Amino acid sequence: MDTVKIKDKSFRVSIPEAEIKQHVKALAEQMSKDLEGKNPIFLGVLNGSFIFAADLMREMTVPCEISFVKLASYQGTTSTGKVREVLGINENLSGRTVVIVEDIVESGQTMKQMIESLGTRNPESVRICTLFFKPEKLKEDLDLDYVAFRIPDDFIVGYGLDYDGLGRELKDVYTIVE
Repeated sequence: MDTVKIKDKSFRVSIPEAEIKQHVKALAEQMSKDLEGKNPIFLGVLNGSFIFAADLMREMTVPCEISFVKLASYQGTTSTGKVREVLGINENLSGRTVVIVEDIVESGQTMKQMIESLGTRNPESVRICTLFFKPEKLKEDLDLDYVAFRIPDDFIVGYGLDYDGLGRELKDVYTIVE
């Protein structure tokens, strides 16, 4: 399937599943080395990161836990710029190494708010792991610890990312065709 139509838009394959899995495996190898002996807890940001978080966890070679937080800032193909927490964190993060697992970092506003929120829970450290990063869109001063792909400012769908709730099931990543 080289192109797909979702609602009123067409998308073409830009990153095949095999390439994604390669990058996720390499990321997990690096993270496993870095997090050895740190008792990390991964916080997957729903809904977009659920597939990435699952694949990443399966490749980790050190003991780690996972939980999920749901944040929302998108409407259609554009970010609203306003982040609201929908589902919170129940785990004790005090003294823990927390790894935020995000599907995509663009402006950085979601990550900034999440880091501020986590800071009140006294973690030992907070790290950011993202599948996709759009460097030209970044507005916040952020340190991204783990980045699988640096991509241009194109709207993408698949591998957990959606367009109005649709397309998450696609195994490849697709870029919008204007």
